[in-house]
Amino acid sequence: MPEEFKRGKEIDVDRIDLDKLREKSAENPGLLPYAHTNGSAVIRPEDMNRTVARSLSAMDQQTEMQMDQIMAQMKLLADQAKAIQDRKIISERIYRAEMRFEPLIAHTYYLYQRSGSDLVSLVAPNEWGRSARKNIEWIATMRLLADHTWEIVESRQEESNIEI
Repeated sequence: MPEEFKRGKEIDVDRIDLDKLREKSAENPGLLPYAHTNGSAVIRPEDMNRTVARSLSAMDQQTEMQMDQIMAQMKLLADQAKAIQDRKIISERIYRAEMRFEPLIAHTYYLYQRSGSDLVSLVAPNEWGRSARKNIEWIATMRLLADHTWEIVESRQEESNIEI
């Protein structure tokens, strides 16, 4: 700092070399917390509370969306697991039923109840004679899947599940 500034003397403006003053103030203008020339962009300090609030809001929105996607995937997996479990329970009942033939994959069969026990048949409900229809009750139409579980195609119940 020149001696004139230190001692509080009056400064002769004509003696100040403005070019040198500009060079010194512009050595690292990017680090200055203010505009270093008249034509510089106005620099205003950021309101950090507003910035943090916007960031937290965006983060909440994104994580909520991702959690909703994961929940939907979990629900889908739970529904698939329940469908497999239901197929297993139904298949166990069908395999315990009286069956006098070897079922083939992808073929349609019929589950009936006769005298308190189950019967798997190749004969459709409308193909039985009148006397046989009195003694037999149709429960479901089903198809054997490749994994040897049974899929219910149609049943006498509205929800297409057979109660065990």
